[in-house]
Amino acid sequence: MKIAVLLSGGVDSSVALRLLKDEGHDVTAFYLKIWLQDEFSFLGDCPWEEDLEFARAVCKQANVPLEVLPLQTEYWDNVVSYTIAEIKEGRTPNPDMFCNRLIKFGEFYKKIDSSFEKVASGHYARVEKLNDKYLLKTSPDPVKDQTYFLAYITQEQLSRALFPIGKFTKKKIRELAKNYQLPNMARKDSQGICFLGRISFNQFIKHHLGELPGDIVELETGQVKGKHKGYYFYTIGQRSGLGLGGGPWYVVKKDIKNNIIYISRQDYSNRARKEFKVTKFNWIADKPESGEKLKVKIRHGAKSYNCFLEIDNETGTVSLDQEDQGIAPGQFAVFYRADECLGGAVIL
Repeated sequence: MKIAVLLSGGVDSSVALRLLKDEGHDVTAFYLKIWLQDEFSFLGDCPWEEDLEFARAVCKQANVPLEVLPLQTEYWDNVVSYTIAEIKEGRTPNPDMFCNRLIKFGEFYKKIDSSFEKVASGHYARVEKLNDKYLLKTSPDPVKDQTYFLAYITQEQLSRALFPIGKFTKKKIRELAKNYQLPNMARKDSQGICFLGRISFNQFIKHHLGELPGDIVELETGQVKGKHKGYYFYTIGQRSGLGLGGGPWYVVKKDIKNNIIYISRQDYSNRARKEFKVTKFNWIADKPESGEKLKVKIRHGAKSYNCFLEIDNETGTVSLDQEDQGIAPGQFAVFYRADECLGGAVIL
């Protein structure tokens, strides 16, 4: 097949490229330039340049053509603007979710030649075809599995997607990288939000939203304990970075309208709960039955809960078998039936 490979400069996508090449496919690599570092040049070198350098070295070794595709404008319109809006509203955004749906398997699909039959990436996930439907399946590596971040992909997008490393564990991918003697075989995995690179989240927020000084108030007494630089720099349950003595102090509440951060010596703000509401569903292949017993992830990682999902038109109620402390509005709940990722919903 003629395959377009999304190459990041990291080990996972590089191994994916080599596996497809070994299988005899006609492979072209694409590096998507979505970094925002150009506007953060005052912070020093741009890490995307290092990524691109590795991507070029990998392609040169494999004798595969590489194209650099700038998508900053599309990225800003679809992902960054959403992230800023969510932060302003005091919610917890997940830009990686929209990066996959709207950029890697969205805008990129529109940009490349239609003669590419498939688009491959270095995600830890699998695609299976059952009758006329494409199913998103989990990776055998529960820690690295990335179906959580792919839960908002569409059936049409999934039909054209390939995940060559999806059947392997991370340990095996490292071994393959060493066997191929990849130029980046010793490179560490990237962490954090996809478009920020080495920019800290707080630097990103400050650059776009500025500072908005306000009071830090003790919840129980109403006493002003200090000043903060803007409610959007703080998350519920946070206990570091407050700059206050006499702690430990926890951020327990945010008054966005009046720009007040409430703190307490007790972290009872983010009480564990077993039930929450969701909306804005995306079902990849089939919608589950209301009341069906499923598994759900509240965040990326190996941890999942047994749950019941009651669906009422555009909203739903999720009931967990255990309590969770980190259920945050604006984040995503992703639902599973055995090893199939069914899709996701936004937590209210």
